[in-house]
Amino acid sequence: MSETTPIRFEAVAPLRAQAAAWRKAGERIVLVPTMGALHAGHLALVARARELGQRTVASIFVNPTQFGPTEDFSRYPRDVETDLALLAEAGADAAYLPDVATMYPPGFATRIEVEAVSEGLCGAFRPGHFSGVATVVTKLLNQVQPDIALFGEKDYQQLLVIRRAVRDLDLPIDIQGVPTLREADGLALSSRNRYLSADERRAAPVLHAVLDTIARGLSAGREAGPLLDAGRAKLEAAGFGPVQYLEIRDAETLAPVERPEGPVRILAAAYLGRTRLIDNIAALTP
Repeated sequence: MSETTPIRFEAVAPLRAQAAAWRKAGERIVLVPTMGALHAGHLALVARARELGQRTVASIFVNPTQFGPTEDFSRYPRDVETDLALLAEAGADAAYLPDVATMYPPGFATRIEVEAVSEGLCGAFRPGHFSGVATVVTKLLNQVQPDIALFGEKDYQQLLVIRRAVRDLDLPIDIQGVPTLREADGLALSSRNRYLSADERRAAPVLHAVLDTIARGLSAGREAGPLLDAGRAKLEAAGFGPVQYLEIRDAETLAPVERPEGPVRILAAAYLGRTRLIDNIAALTP
């Protein structure tokens, strides 16, 4: 792939002008929203974007409204120049880097709340998080006005929240999920993995292993309760704690399921040291 420097935008007007020119030329625009600290998972999204459209825009914005008061906004990794170099290597056409004042100008007073699918799971432990996500993503979609936007399935609840917001607000944008990219040992790629110590990194793949074991058990017709109990015990034995949730939910609505039937999603969030890891896996029950 030939490397080209993405056009850098920091304001909405020139970004929209460029997008309008691309659309006038009949080119499909695909948006990849990110918070920076890019890794191979993000670059897989860019690669998929290049397959789906003629123009790829990657946004980089660490969104303060989706962080709680005790969360890691201030220490969230930021390395814009490295991110831009990676986007160039991946073939992105544009990089959109708004600042906080652009996204939330003085007097900003609007938030988007998505009910039902945002409740429980991460929504229970991160109050306001999904409102912050839905609001900033809606703004990004309005600013870039893409045909398609891509999100990684690692943040599965986030993906469904965004799909619901876009559907309910009649935004003419196709929201697509891209399968989670993993290390060879199963650990889902995440910007937060760099927080892990060497010992924690060795323990981290247990999270995916537990999800995989539960998925295979469900597919074999085993009862959900004992599988979840055994999975939680295995996580705690590996050094995870607290385990915030380990649950089986409907794959389309994330509604709790007492007796899993058909396609479900197994989702987990747990701390390993100071680092909160999340992961999920699809399962098909008999």
